[in-house]
Amino acid sequence: MAVAGPGSVGRAPSLAAFDLDLSCLNQSARGKTSRNWRVKSGGRGRPPYTKRFFSTLRHKSGLGEDALNCYFVPKQLTSAPTKPLSAAAAKLRLLKTLHCTLRFEKKASQLGARFIAGVDEVGRGSLFGPVVAAAVILDPQYRVRGLRDSKLLPADRREVLAERIREHAVAWAIAAVDAARIDQINIYQASRLAMREAVFALKPEADHLLVDALRLDCELPQQPIIHGDALSASIAAASILAKVARDRMIVEWDPVFPVYGLASNKGYSTPRHLAALREHGPSPLHRQSFAPVWNAPVPQDVLAFMLEEDGEAESLLSSPGA
Repeated sequence: MAVAGPGSVGRAPSLAAFDLDLSCLNQSARGKTSRNWRVKSGGRGRPPYTKRFFSTLRHKSGLGEDALNCYFVPKQLTSAPTKPLSAAAAKLRLLKTLHCTLRFEKKASQLGARFIAGVDEVGRGSLFGPVVAAAVILDPQYRVRGLRDSKLLPADRREVLAERIREHAVAWAIAAVDAARIDQINIYQASRLAMREAVFALKPEADHLLVDALRLDCELPQQPIIHGDALSASIAAASILAKVARDRMIVEWDPVFPVYGLASNKGYSTPRHLAALREHGPSPLHRQSFAPVWNAPVPQDVLAFMLEEDGEAESLLSSPGA
């Protein structure tokens, strides 16, 4: 069978590319239409890629009155829609299209700023451990190549860039807010607090802030930038330092709490981590205000040294001289 499509007259693509709908033909007619079809493109007003069938048989009346109005459509138009992207996957795809530059830093410099700090945090969505923030003042005379959102970089590349940032930056600082404080004031306020502490730890002090999406409680001129870690070199540098520092913190806790797989998931809600929470319950360093943690059916675990301290305290209280 020869198929002629738009812009491809005379070509004969495989019929596997199409779904043939012969439902309009009666059973007796289907046997007569098993071969010798000639296909022409539809006229104006027809859907894209829709084709109209014309029988080459001598007696068309045997096919029924609907034989001249049968269509076939490419499979991609008739197949079920693909599964939509998750919010995280959609965001990651967007971040990959953005370019990290010094555009925001140059604008702040034109306004008279001298020490422009990029500020970012990591660990807001984690179930375990602290939220960590970093502030970085890049040297305008030295360009650290390869800066971008830390989520888009492999771990070994982050380590290399973090070393270069610490070596060549005018100033950098890291601050963390632990899980207990997160449970007290919520993760949003804890993130802002960690960022603020990182900014105040800078030496020399910053006189202008570029912040990833948030506004901080301080008097310094500041510009919140949506997706700032993918658009601003200073914020990207802060994102990398914070990510490297937090990952090291969490990995150090993995031998203490091996059942949660912290070395690989960094405290985030992977299937293994959630299964461990259901089976073993949360550790003292889990964020009790996060739903997957407080929904765990097993009571909270305690650290061994806490039990030792409690035992020592009880023995002291029970001693005759107490």
